[in-house]
Amino acid sequence: MHVVLLGDSIFDNQSYVGSGEPDVVAQLREELPRGWDATLLAVDGDVTSGVARQLRSLPRDATHLVVSVGGNDALGFAHLLNMGSRSVAESLSLLANAQDEFEGSYASMIDSVAATGLPVAVCTIYDTPPSEPGQRVIKSAVALFNDRITRAAFADGISVIDLRLICDQDNDYANPIEPSAHGGRKIARAIAALVLPERQARRSSVIA
Repeated sequence: MHVVLLGDSIFDNQSYVGSGEPDVVAQLREELPRGWDATLLAVDGDVTSGVARQLRSLPRDATHLVVSVGGNDALGFAHLLNMGSRSVAESLSLLANAQDEFEGSYASMIDSVAATGLPVAVCTIYDTPPSEPGQRVIKSAVALFNDRITRAAFADGISVIDLRLICDQDNDYANPIEPSAHGGRKIARAIAALVLPERQARRSSVIA
């Protein structure tokens, strides 16, 4: 059994954890039974379109794919939060346009991972730390993109790991957008719970 992690710095977080602390893939290896392996193909800074490139390095013996991507795509629309408008309806229309653009790129990514024929799980974009200034606005804005992630995943019968429910404390974050070793451990355990039927997970955290 071989789990492959694709996407961005949610998995490729070695640069952000404390000195000597493990990244997500190292923590996942600790959570998996003997005989299992885990490979990191995720790249810090990548967007949804980068997953197709990552798949070119897919190990021949891969058995499970887990993808966490989309946060950097969403950051590309952050300027919309500071734009003026004449009404709430006009603001929602601007955000809907961003949703549509995001959905197109995310759907293409879903197609590329589904084409491998392997079991796939995707992660939602998590919220920023609870104490972060502007957290309520950011949380509401991210929900717009998570709606498209869950719709795309469920339409294709793909499992979802909801990182919003997993990384829900300040110490789960190394900075406003990267997981700490503490948060990484929680993410690794959620992945293990998904791929190992005998593991127990909070029903609200993993939907298979």
